[in-house]
Amino acid sequence: MVMDGVAYQRALGRELQQMRMRRRWTRAQLVRRLPVELSAQALASYETGTRSCTVVRFVELCMALETSPHDLLERVHDQVSRDDHPASLKVDLTRLALDDRQPLAPARRWAAAEVGRQAGGSRDLDLSALESLAALCGLPVVELVRMLRQD
Repeated sequence: MVMDGVAYQRALGRELQQMRMRRRWTRAQLVRRLPVELSAQALASYETGTRSCTVVRFVELCMALETSPHDLLERVHDQVSRDDHPASLKVDLTRLALDDRQPLAPARRWAAAEVGRQAGGSRDLDLSALESLAALCGLPVVELVRMLRQD
């Protein structure tokens, strides 16, 4: 089995961000709860998965978020191993442009525009593109992937 470090980093970042947001904390509020200095920008890079954190920083973040490092790591591993957040997903643009499910309306408009530009057929969307499309639709990435896979 090949381990996808980027997938783990991104899954960890999503989990950290979701935990912070469930508490209705800003990044600045979470940073103030840490025992050591950390910029809100550094925290943002952890949450987006563009920067990895040390084990010590990971534990500090868990303690500030009042969660078990073990439980958080288990959730991250489950996400990556279940493939809810694939590295890429092949999407049939023509089919998506005709999909009438309401939550996919923004994705439908994007796909229709792509088909109109003669870029029809299918497209491999990487994780970053899936995350952007999910945000555009107001859906969690897992839900968007599930919906796109139903086609």
